[in-house]
Amino acid sequence: QVQLVESGGGLVQPGGALRLSCAASGTIFNIYAMFWYRQAPGKQREWVTTIETGGNTYYADSVKGRFTASRDNTKNTVYLQLNSLKPDDTGVYYCKAVIQSTTMPPPRDYWGQGTQVTVSS
Repeated sequence: QVQLVESGGGLVQPGGALRLSCAASGTIFNIYAMFWYRQAPGKQREWVTTIETGGNTYYADSVKGRFTASRDNTKNTVYLQLNSLKPDDTGVYYCKAVIQSTTMPPPRDYWGQGTQVTVSS
């Protein structure tokens, strides 16, 4: 089986920073694009960023210039650096990856369980 596990969330004051991590493990043959989403209380889950296998990144307008995604393919891990945090950034942050498993081809989406980010003074 394939698992994604996020970490790094917490409580931070406005203007602060956090670094989220998402590590994939299990019966992985290949990992393609990786994504971060977030869900604020009472709102739908929204896309935050995409990072492709080669490192190309794309961001939602609401986080552009403040958040930076990166990945370490040797560790099957994607990171999200959150800077200049605002209260509106509060929510549960989820990672998603398109993964080809050694036991269940073809590639499909896998989700992590989420990590809470709270921005408050």
